[in-house]
Parts: sequence; C-alpha cells; structure tokens
Amino acid sequence: MKKVLVTGAGGYIGRHVVSALLDMGAEVLAADFVADGIDCRAKTIQADIFSGSKTIYEDLGSPDVCVHMAWKDGFVHNSDAHMGYLSKHYEFIHNMTDGGLKQIAIMGTMHEVGYYEGAIDENTPCNPVSMYGIAKDALRRSTYQMLKDKDVVWQWLRAYYIYGDDERNHSIFSKIIQAEKAGQTEFPFNTGKNKYDFITVEELAKMIATCAMQTAVAGIINCCTGKPVSLAEKVENFLQEHHYKIKLKYGAFPDRPYDSPAIWGDDTKIRAIMSRKIESS
Repeated sequence: MKKVLVTGAGGYIGRHVVSALLDMGAEVLAADFVADGIDCRAKTIQADIFSGSKTIYEDLGSPDVCVHMAWKDGFVHNSDAHMGYLSKHYEFIHNMTDGGLKQIAIMGTMHEVGYYEGAIDENTPCNPVSMYGIAKDALRRSTYQMLKDKDVVWQWLRAYYIYGDDERNHSIFSKIIQAEKAGQTEFPFNTGKNKYDFITVEELAKMIATCAMQTAVAGIINCCTGKPVSLAEKVENFLQEHHYKIKLKYGAFPDRPYDSPAIWGDDTKIRAIMSRKIESS
C-alpha cells in the first residue's frame, strides 16, 4: 500500500484528491489546518507544514509520495500571499526531500503560462501576468532546479479551468448559482467567445491521484481534457443541465484584452498515464 501525503487536503481540489487516492487503495495522510469535510478513511494531520522544521518529513509520517496542493488565496490571483509564501513552499519541499521523500507531485496552473494561443505542452514558454501565476512559475522552476540531480521523482501537475462542486469555488459557475438562488433573471456576461480547457474537479482529482500513484511518467504533466470549448457553450450547457431560468446578458462586459482567445492543454502525457494505468515502479 502506497503511503501518500496530501497537503491542502481540506481545500476545494484537495478533498477530492484524498477520496480518489483512497479509492485507488492508497494509505492517505491528509494534512490541513481544518479537517472538516475530509474523507473519514484518511488519517488527518493538523499541522503547520510551513514551520521550517528540518524533520518535517518524519513529522508528517514519512510518506512515499507527497501531493503538495496547499496554497493560500488560490482564487485571489493578485493577493500578496502568493509571493509572501513562495519561499515557505520551497523550504517545505527542500526539507521533505532532504528528509527522505522520493516522490513529489506539486499542483501547478495554466496561469503560469500567461497570454498564449493554442495548446500548452511542457515546452511552452511561460510569461505569467498575475501574482498567482508568477509565484507558481517560480516554484516550478526552483523546485525543478533543486531536484533535477537528486534521486527524487518530480511531477508538476498543471491544471486548467476547473468546475464542479461549484458552491465551494469562485468560478463563474458558482456566481451563476448565487444569482439563480437570488432570483436574478439575467447574468451579466461578455461575448463568451474565448475557448478554454474545462475539467470537472472530480475528473481532475482522478488524474492527480493516478499521477501520484505512478513514477514512470514525471516532469510537467497537463491535467486536462485537451479540448477547447467556448465559454458561452459551456455556460449555456451548465444552465440547461441545472434547469436554471436565468439568462446570459451577452456584451454586458467587454472581453478582457489579456484573456487568450483560445488556450488549452496538450493531454498527450495524461492520456498515456490514465489509459495505461501505470503501476508505481
């Protein structure tokens, strides 16, 4: 049984990853400040992973792999916390791997890339435009340099446009739910022409868990569908599926000049991982 530590286990994505790992037969150590909502099959650890402890690896149960998902203000892209905590993330990963950790899977984001048109793969240049993207990009680069010559499997799991479990996130879908419940008849919208790679949080969690349960494929892994869909199409389908009465008011907001007209992930590596169901080496 593989022992997997999940940091940020009580977060929007983290709790789904914990359940997915447990369903795959892993022993899960779920670390977060608050244990509410975490799958009861996991062993919860309420600990400060950013304490700077040199023995943090042993303190957290000496796991076989760490899925590092903890991140403050993930939905607030220009929060000062992103850069403020960057060195703490680096220190945590440094102390974990120095202590004996042999596999680290770190949560990334397509916001590392910034403005780009087309499919993103592991070689796509990154020019982030938000503090969130800048901090994630810096963590990716620095941890790669830290571990490239060490006997540690480094996986950078890059996520895209996530939806599902919508009352727990801050996406346009959660805002539509709130507007529908408030009795609004219209929802202000832009043109909806921009195309993105949408993925449900449940599907994303299965991808993250499967990546962590194997070591044959490493490096940057796009956890995505590989299929660009227009925002308008996705939202209209969402309204129809939920039988909502609220209508989109197209053109109420202008399209933002820094939003990519069409951006999605290259799913070559994740398809190989998911289809082969690679066993840990």
